[in-house]
Amino acid sequence: MKKDPRLLRLGILGCGPISQIAHFDAAKKARNLELAAICDLADNLRERMATLHQPRAAYRDFDDMLADKTIDAVLIGVADQFHVPLALKAIGAGKHVLIEKPLGVTIEECETLRRRVHESKLIFQIGNNRRFDPGIAFARKFVQKEIGALLSFKAWYWDSVYRYTMTDNLQPIPLTSASARKPEGNPKADKRRYFILTHASHLVDTARWLGGEIVSVRARLVERFGAFCWYVDVEFANGALGHIDLTIPVRGDFEEGFQIQGEHGSVKGQVFLPWYHKTSVVECFSTKDRQYRRPIGEDAYTYKLQLESFADAVLKGAPQSGANVDDGVAAMRALVAVARSVETGERVRLSDVTGSV
Repeated sequence: MKKDPRLLRLGILGCGPISQIAHFDAAKKARNLELAAICDLADNLRERMATLHQPRAAYRDFDDMLADKTIDAVLIGVADQFHVPLALKAIGAGKHVLIEKPLGVTIEECETLRRRVHESKLIFQIGNNRRFDPGIAFARKFVQKEIGALLSFKAWYWDSVYRYTMTDNLQPIPLTSASARKPEGNPKADKRRYFILTHASHLVDTARWLGGEIVSVRARLVERFGAFCWYVDVEFANGALGHIDLTIPVRGDFEEGFQIQGEHGSVKGQVFLPWYHKTSVVECFSTKDRQYRRPIGEDAYTYKLQLESFADAVLKGAPQSGANVDDGVAAMRALVAVARSVETGERVRLSDVTGSV
């Protein structure tokens, strides 16, 4: 594949599943980026990944990678609980940062990080890769330019009971290490919290990206036969009504999608698991010409596209289309508000929440 003359030299922190499944390969295929270094405390895992992906350098200690003056930026792909402390360290070292979603685990730490990012003037991006799905990107432009005032927004994310059977066939078999650093306890044991941080973060970012800023939410949750269903009534700042639905797992196929009604048109979209690298099926209807528009994107490798956009922002000063630190804080406030609303049964304003999910 042809690379641009000027490349962003990227160091990836974390050799765990998300890096193995997505980030290493995406970095190698990105047109404007070099996989310059990898870093992980687990010696056996790091050495195997270095042999497989051939970065210029491999580090055990994150401080050593940050001290490498040839590295322009770092991608942080480790457990959520480590995101903010490691991002603060990277910013302190003068590195641009792309961090996996969610931004952090508490509102307070995310606000601290936001202040530091704004002080630094560095490029900071969050890995909400759905934004780089060509269908969703087309829908965003249509909503901004064609649809006029919004009336309603609806989105859903239904993870399938068969999801991992499907993805195990699509993804490489991840390698593990007993020496890998893990958070205290087991974050996945609290399924309510884990599902909101991991899956609702996609829904909330899609809602904000396509529907606008969220002011308040009222959420309900039902748990039955090992399944969880959140119904969330959303109030948008632009006056539109919203509804988001997170259900895990459904007894059927994986489904993710959205519907938007506006003054001069409508949008509906069906989103696929990102591992298929397949553009969402999106139809946008305009009353101006009474025509539907349905884009086809030949390149829907969203993990690669988000890296290319990040690199263009750093190298060329291109507009940042990825989620920034302000988006990350707003998303964290929405996730915490959903959790508080389930607990209280009341509508919760995002500006009022504190703490964690």
